[in-house]
Amino acid sequence: MFARGHVPGAINLPHGKIVASKLAGYPPDTLFVTYCAGPHCNGATRGAIRLAQLGRPVKVMVGGVTGWVDEGFELATAASV
Repeated sequence: MFARGHVPGAINLPHGKIVASKLAGYPPDTLFVTYCAGPHCNGATRGAIRLAQLGRPVKVMVGGVTGWVDEGFELATAASV
């Protein structure tokens, strides 16, 4: 799904793969913003909970990709980082 379209600048880090070692390259004060396909997906919430458990600042982008597009913003289609 990420390869088909994502928020520009986003990285693909599925909630089940969020572990401290994957976050080590980011400064501790990096604000993570989680989102998923749309408002009925719980992946963003699950990812946010995991990031918070690891002590990282996090926000959830309500509406996900669907909301992003509905607001008129473009999606990027570059490969996963």
